[in-house]
Amino acid sequence: MSGDWGPVLVAVVLFVLCSPGLLCQLPGNKRAVEFANFQTSPISIFVHTIIFFGLATIFMIAIGIHIYSG
Repeated sequence: MSGDWGPVLVAVVLFVLCSPGLLCQLPGNKRAVEFANFQTSPISIFVHTIIFFGLATIFMIAIGIHIYSG
């Protein structure tokens, strides 16, 4: 039994990288972009969600990343 782990890996990595406040926050609380402030806002969550789905679509559908197991 083998499965395609590419979409799972891409989704997990993007989820961590696109978490608002972890690496950066768009828009920030005080500035347009803030780095590593570990805070978030509703508009920041919305912006990061759009970025997540855009990048996930590019990596999974347009580029077609596939990782097969055993």
